[in-house]
Amino acid sequence: MTGITYVQGDATAPQGKGVKIVAHVCNDIGGWGKGFVAAVSRRWRKPEAAYRRWHRERSRNDFGLGAVQLVQVEQYVWVANLVGQRGIRTGRSTGVPVRYEAIDAALGLLADRAAELGASVHMPRIGCGLAGGSWERIEPLVTRRLVARGIPVSVYDFGA
Repeated sequence: MTGITYVQGDATAPQGKGVKIVAHVCNDIGGWGKGFVAAVSRRWRKPEAAYRRWHRERSRNDFGLGAVQLVQVEQYVWVANLVGQRGIRTGRSTGVPVRYEAIDAALGLLADRAAELGASVHMPRIGCGLAGGSWERIEPLVTRRLVARGIPVSVYDFGA
């Protein structure tokens, strides 16, 4: 038992009552446009604009691997941009962009913010799409950083 609730559905339409944070993994080069972020942008414009500004102004802020940016998109819904991948995959890539240590650090920061807001956290299987990560390695991080602190977590599997 991990303490994570697995849901069939769309993480951009988080289920339940109260304050909700939709968490996802971003890269550290300012790229936004493929994978789960496309669904985020179809639903809300603010997270992409905030992420691009955060990256553009990185010399004056905390942007980098392991950082978290929360963007309020509805009265009770926030989006958490977690910087957990180094670059992006290209045709010449030899490794995967996921950085587990960065996701771990970002989840720790996310837990603090979720606790402050009294929020539940909703996410796809972060770091496992274009970032190339393994859910078997990420699930224990989610459990240790969020579930162990009493933060309700729902992981959404999209599709049939």
